[in-house]
Amino acid sequence: MLMTAADYRESLRRYKPRVFVNGEAVASVADEPLLAPGVAGVGVTYDFAHRAEHVPIMTARQTTSGKTVNRMLHINESSQDLLYKLEAVRLVCRTSGCAQRYLTHDALNGLYQATRLTDDRHGTDYSQRFLNYLHEVQDQDLTLGVAMTDAKGDRSKRPGLQANPDVYVHIKERRPDGIVIRGTKAIVTGAPYMHEFLVMPCRTHVPADKDFAVCCAVPIDAPGVTIVARPAGRPGDASAKFSAKYGQSVGVVIFDDVFVPHERVFLAGETEEGGFLTTSYATHHRHSCIGARAGFGDLLIGAGALMIEANGLDAEKHAHIREAMVELITITESFYACGVASSVYCTKDPAGSVMPDAVFSNIGKLLLATKIYDMHRVAHYVSGGLIVALPGPDEDHNPETRASLAAVMGGRPDIPTEQRAEVARLIEDLTVSHEAGWYSVISLHGGGSPEAMKREIWRNYPVMEKAELVENLLGRGLVDEGQRVSKQPGRCCATGCEVPAPSAQAVEQERENALVR
Repeated sequence: MLMTAADYRESLRRYKPRVFVNGEAVASVADEPLLAPGVAGVGVTYDFAHRAEHVPIMTARQTTSGKTVNRMLHINESSQDLLYKLEAVRLVCRTSGCAQRYLTHDALNGLYQATRLTDDRHGTDYSQRFLNYLHEVQDQDLTLGVAMTDAKGDRSKRPGLQANPDVYVHIKERRPDGIVIRGTKAIVTGAPYMHEFLVMPCRTHVPADKDFAVCCAVPIDAPGVTIVARPAGRPGDASAKFSAKYGQSVGVVIFDDVFVPHERVFLAGETEEGGFLTTSYATHHRHSCIGARAGFGDLLIGAGALMIEANGLDAEKHAHIREAMVELITITESFYACGVASSVYCTKDPAGSVMPDAVFSNIGKLLLATKIYDMHRVAHYVSGGLIVALPGPDEDHNPETRASLAAVMGGRPDIPTEQRAEVARLIEDLTVSHEAGWYSVISLHGGGSPEAMKREIWRNYPVMEKAELVENLLGRGLVDEGQRVSKQPGRCCATGCEVPAPSAQAVEQERENALVR
């Protein structure tokens, strides 16, 4: 069943989660005004799957069931699937800013790979459990919150050495019929208006910390779950031309001795495979983030063009304006091109799904993370200072000032002052408001810090192949003679190779040989 946005909102009424926003308990997340922009943002992913022009990219056939499902719940099996997913995320985010639901897609794809790997290594039955759960989620067209980022506590200490173990979610008790989890996830996108949470590890754990390597599905209203969230967007703010309609809530989710039956447990102490899941999810998610911020770039490009027009300028005649707009276009399409390349150069996973290319996914995410501030700068440059100097929307209805302001605050005579003001307030909302600052931080750190992306690029990029190319060009042949090894992690091991130090016996033998010579 493919739900509509109205169906999705109604489905939320079947759940009774314990949610607090701004210090107040929320009786119904479906009817809470402070959460309405977030519910609307997710709703876009539902409604677009019913629009004839969007069906090819917003829906897909799930091979394991033979059913048509929402693209945000589909397991990718080909390069074309990845391209369609990238386009779908860009499409919904150019409307809603951040549709949020693509995190569900990324977690499902990571888990599809990780559970198969774990079964192959340990003889477990996680993949079948997960497949059953996947089909249930697809049949009901659910949206899942990714509860991945732990509170972490003292970051100089691993989980098992924390003064308070609850800064990481962990298995407190193992029962014949399931597990009991406890701990805190600190950054959960859309937490109040999800159907369920996918609890996942956020880092690689050592064997001594195996209880922290846990992955499971938990209903949002399971006993022991508490959600402390911020409002979604800027609801009720007349000046927020965008974020009063669409926004995103983020919540802290506390798991206080929550029971999870075995059929919803997908990892329970497999530390190495938990690390694989973390990396796999990150690659899928960074690929999706590229599409999401490209959609945001579309909004800025369109708003910038309208603002230029309203100001009475012409990019064809004013080179500095044209140059700025081209810069904005170049930034947006550069990181999106990395997403396309990542889709084209994907690899087949043993589970039968495909993984976006890690190098291009991470380069694209790194570009958007660091260039988001340049995107804002360019939008400010082409817009002028009006975006922060314009009086608030209440003045639009003030009989004492309305006429005077309309007479002097216009631009082109054929564009009404109200239209110019509306675009200016939109750009203000997107680039300099409290919500805009929040989107910048999410772009920078969402899906991992820039340092994490740099590490993944270095780990996966074939630097030594380039070195060998030059060595062969110079005719030196050092690589072939085995005199150099790669120190890049991921080339042959987790840490990278080092030339082994010679043994004491070898050193002594070399000394004796030297004396003989």
